[in-house]
Amino acid sequence: MRACPPSPPTSPPPLAVRDDAALLRALSLDDETAFAAIYNRYWVALHAHAGRKLGCPHEAEEIVQDLFVALWHKRHSADIQQLKPYLFAALKYRLIDSIRARLVRQAHAATPPPGTHRGTEETVAAADLHAALNASVRHLPAHAQAVFRLSRLEHRTVPEIAAQLRVSSKTVEYHLARSLKLLRGCLREFLLGLVLLAGMQLGG
Repeated sequence: MRACPPSPPTSPPPLAVRDDAALLRALSLDDETAFAAIYNRYWVALHAHAGRKLGCPHEAEEIVQDLFVALWHKRHSADIQQLKPYLFAALKYRLIDSIRARLVRQAHAATPPPGTHRGTEETVAAADLHAALNASVRHLPAHAQAVFRLSRLEHRTVPEIAAQLRVSSKTVEYHLARSLKLLRGCLREFLLGLVLLAGMQLGG
């Protein structure tokens, strides 16, 4: 069972006057007051940013809380050079995942009931699209595949991927950008094929 991070106090502890680097060093040594100081220093800004992006304060609160839980659990292993950029980058990827999940839920809600002819067609199309995506990923270079799978399938942040693969964050960002560009091209061809096939069926 995972240990939960300590609950932050309502008033900033003495460590709150120290800089981020000092707080990170103290955090890596299991200093709970350092964790509380980081929480108090960045909670409001992170929550406000998440709230603007999601339009839901409650959902924003859950995401930011999850971010701080992860920070506590990774206090011994995370290679954090600068605290503020790290926190906002981690929040960015959590927001992307949350928005993606929301879109998936909306898409499922709009899907016709199973058993209808239209529903069967859409199920087949979705399966074909998934197969096309997997095939496109397999055509990526080995390093780009590794970065893409860690980012999109395991939901790792750029710093986490860089640490695991022992490369720079810039290298990770390069591979992600290249992968997405190649995948967009492959999927564009797939979708164009679907449009042409639909046109032929309508014409027939």
